[in-house]
Amino acid sequence: MPYIKPSYKGVYDKGIQSIREAFAGVGAGDGELNYVLTSVALAWLEYHQPPHSYSLLSDVVKAFECAKLEYYERKMRPYEDEKRKENGDVYSDV
Repeated sequence: MPYIKPSYKGVYDKGIQSIREAFAGVGAGDGELNYVLTSVALAWLEYHQPPHSYSLLSDVVKAFECAKLEYYERKMRPYEDEKRKENGDVYSDV
């Protein structure tokens, strides 16, 4: 869940702004996005010091999966809903 305390957001906002600027600087594609996401996950693991338990390693997968679901719900679903309205629903006859 990306809903952290407002006081914590400021800790990360400067770094996130730097990433925005880096994306703009290189004309980032999906490979750069994957690199940044992977690097953040690895940095989080490094913070937790090895040896890493299965539970901790799976927390990364859980965070990615939940972020994916949240992104889909908040960004992709509205886009798809609009396109369905514009172009017709493929499920209309089912």
